[in-house]
Amino acid sequence: MKYSRLTKEQFEELHQEFINFLATQTITAQEWKSIKTNTPEVAEQELDVFSDLVWEGVLKNVTYLEHISAQQMHLFNLNENDMHVIAIKLKQDINLTTKEGFNWLRENLLDDDVEFLQAKKEYSKDKNLDKFKLIQQGAVITKGDLFIYFDKLVG
Repeated sequence: MKYSRLTKEQFEELHQEFINFLATQTITAQEWKSIKTNTPEVAEQELDVFSDLVWEGVLKNVTYLEHISAQQMHLFNLNENDMHVIAIKLKQDINLTTKEGFNWLRENLLDDDVEFLQAKKEYSKDKNLDKFKLIQQGAVITKGDLFIYFDKLVG
């Protein structure tokens, strides 16, 4: 398995897609029940393959990721050939994950306690796996509003 298995909730959300996936392998509902009962290891493999297919589809289309922690914000623009990251670090004990902390940042962008860094990094051989690792580390997929805002500010 290349990525991680979808959660029970994600499988429930993608129930119809999973049925279609089984149908492409000519596995009927009755056969699926039999596989789950008689050869659970085969059922596990099918769940893993489906999970990887879903992740591949999602990761292929991801353009922006954000990872916000108490003192830092990492905003990623995932281009075709590389990732561009804008990092914002606070030197004060202000928590960016709270509304108050985020508002403080908005009002004090030019404060000496706010540090901006930028970098570009080329992908490894597997671009989607690079994206997935960022998500595993806590990044979330976004529309990129924060990245675009800060890119104009620091660019």
